Amino acid sequence: MREVVIVDSVRTGLAKSFRGKFNMTRPDDMAAHCVDALLVRNGIDPKLVDDCIVGAGSNEGAQGMNIGRNVAVLSRLGNPVAGMTLNRFCSSGLQAIAIAANQVASGCSDIIVAGGVESITMTLKSMNMDNLFNPLLQQDNPGIYYPMGKTAEIVANRYGISREAQDAYALQSQQRTARAQAEGLFADEIVPMAVKYQIEDKATGEKKIVDGAESWRRFCLGYSVSMQ
Repeated sequence: MREVVIVDSVRTGLAKSFRGKFNMTRPDDMAAHCVDALLVRNGIDPKLVDDCIVGAGSNEGAQGMNIGRNVAVLSRLGNPVAGMTLNRFCSSGLQAIAIAANQVASGCSDIIVAGGVESITMTLKSMNMDNLFNPLLQQDNPGIYYPMGKTAEIVANRYGISREAQDAYALQSQQRTARAQAEGLFADEIVPMAVKYQIEDKATGEKKIVDGAESWRRFCLGYSVSMQ
């Protein structure tokens, strides 16, 4: 088995679903933007890349039609590079990297671009619900269709995790993120992206499209929690 190394990694900033600056940006465009940044800043010839593997939790709409291949073609990799899409829900991006590592370790590939992308804005609001649930699974194994919220409640009850403990952890996480942002610890991994996004006046309902740049989302220190 050959030794496998991760040469570099980048990501876009984070944005809120529907109301954030990525609410008009396709997920394949976001991923291609990151791929280009990787290639350029590491001086990698796209012709040397064997595959582009992308994980996504919702494989439909803007994230359908083999988004892994779409990302390759949209980026500097271009038509000569193959593309693959996989779904393991929240672990999709990590699984893509694991598969890429195995391909390199086995000698099947030398260089692979791998990662994950997800746009709730571009998929959830128009999700195809036709024949989504299998009646046999609903009857015998209904948990397979549980949403994240219900799963979280089950986990909290099963392991005795109180609301107060969750709030304390959430507050600590927000504070750590704010401190890391203030110290510039995320600067090297985030690739700013110029985008167009839609904003809505809450008072009038008027919508308009504006230009902006998404680099990173500032987390507030005054996180509202029930224990305060």
